[in-house]
Amino acid sequence: MARSTIIGNIGSFVGNALGGVRGRQNAAAWVVACTAAYFLWIKPERDAMREEEARAILRREADLHRYVERTRPSADPQERGLIRGKPKESPSER
Repeated sequence: MARSTIIGNIGSFVGNALGGVRGRQNAAAWVVACTAAYFLWIKPERDAMREEEARAILRREADLHRYVERTRPSADPQERGLIRGKPKESPSER
């Protein structure tokens, strides 16, 4: 007697956890509803997010090539011989 009550309680809990799905027709209706919701709301939103990310990447790539440095970097006066004395040792010369 107690065993059937425990099994009934477990079955009731599982049924409630599934959102009240009982029987094949009800489960099929939930599958259809979830599939429709995916294709009507979730998938278009994800596609729009992917397109926006792709556009952002293209904008960043275009910005890298748009700006060109107009000033020439100044050379180190020690290496050009403008300052007398011993030049600083670089780590590769040691």
